[in-house]
Amino acid sequence: MAQTSIDTIFGKMALDNGLCTDEELKKCLERLKARAAENTPTNLAQVMLELGVLTRSQAERLRTNLRDTKAGSNNPTGAGPGIGHQIPGYQIMGKLGAGAMAIVYKARQVSLDRTVAIKILPKKFSENPDYVERFYKEGRAAAKLNHNNIVQAVDVGEAAGHHYFVMEYVEGKTIYDDLAAGKVCKEKDALEIVIQVANALAHAHAKGLIHRDVKPKNVMINAAGVVKLADMGLAREMTDIKAAQTEAGRAYGTPYYIAPEQIRGEVDIDGRADIYALGATFYHMVTGRVPFEAANPSDVMRKHLKEPLIPPDHINTSLSAGVSEVIETMMAKNKADRYQNIDELLKDLNSVKNGEVPLVARKKFQIESLEQLEKGAAIESTNTKTYTEEAILKYRIGILGLGALSMVLIVIIIFMISRS
Repeated sequence: MAQTSIDTIFGKMALDNGLCTDEELKKCLERLKARAAENTPTNLAQVMLELGVLTRSQAERLRTNLRDTKAGSNNPTGAGPGIGHQIPGYQIMGKLGAGAMAIVYKARQVSLDRTVAIKILPKKFSENPDYVERFYKEGRAAAKLNHNNIVQAVDVGEAAGHHYFVMEYVEGKTIYDDLAAGKVCKEKDALEIVIQVANALAHAHAKGLIHRDVKPKNVMINAAGVVKLADMGLAREMTDIKAAQTEAGRAYGTPYYIAPEQIRGEVDIDGRADIYALGATFYHMVTGRVPFEAANPSDVMRKHLKEPLIPPDHINTSLSAGVSEVIETMMAKNKADRYQNIDELLKDLNSVKNGEVPLVARKKFQIESLEQLEKGAAIESTNTKTYTEEAILKYRIGILGLGALSMVLIVIIIFMISRS
């Protein structure tokens, strides 16, 4: 495999796993190109370390996965060495993709003669109990869900040292694929996709699970146009207080789409975090750009916390006011100002789809406007009161001053009369 090809795969892995932004990767590639021109041999991993884009542990994880991928490329099946013979009941057909934490293969389930996808944890991570537990936790979370708009879990287990998670195979593309190609969704198409994802989330929330990583890469569309929500790797039970306390203060999610409360590492994360992330995904779909952009992930997250959202219809002027109101309500920084549940969201999404007003969002906008007016009136009232009190005080001081002056004049007059 050529050096440039390895760098390309390494950069894609880093980007796909949220370890860097497009801008950071672009700068690193420019630096790599400059080094080549100077005849100074290096690789992308080293450049990303030098520029502080990756930590050493992150780079090492990606290198390990890259080695697994290279080993797989030497196999006719595209699988890792011997994997096809070590997972009973499945025949590996080829590699679908790889991330920092797992490699995904296309396979045939022999007993049912159907195509499936198998996610396999690399050997290095199999030696770490925390990674193994997280891997199985994803499988257990997915197994609790049974919905047409969610990628279905099939099996999870371990064979010959390989931990694997078998799931439904989706023949199609992700929303990210279109966005990466520069495509912007039409309002009608985006509404249809978001409604299906919202239905998937409604099912997950009803089962007590929050996804915590809704983003374009996790939204798939099959050949029949059915939308599938994928990757339960960060899913958490709403009632799992122990897990919430363990994760307190740490941000879990993808920077471009993460909810403010997830950034702050709050303990009481609920379904409204998924609504925010779906809103950010919706925003990206209809504008062609993420809600907040910056040079690094920490600055992106800071903007989620502090910077006002540019209304999507200010970027794509062909959007209806209704869609813009829905997205802005989904992405309210204070979760109390968002849709409080998926049912509220679906009500407005279907209203806009039918050419009607999004009543829930409109009501929230009106309440917010009234609160701002009340706040302004209260400030004006306070200022008026302060002004009045100051005026009265000055008046009283003036009266006292005149009285004192009059007394002095009277004393002087009496003194002069007595002298004469």
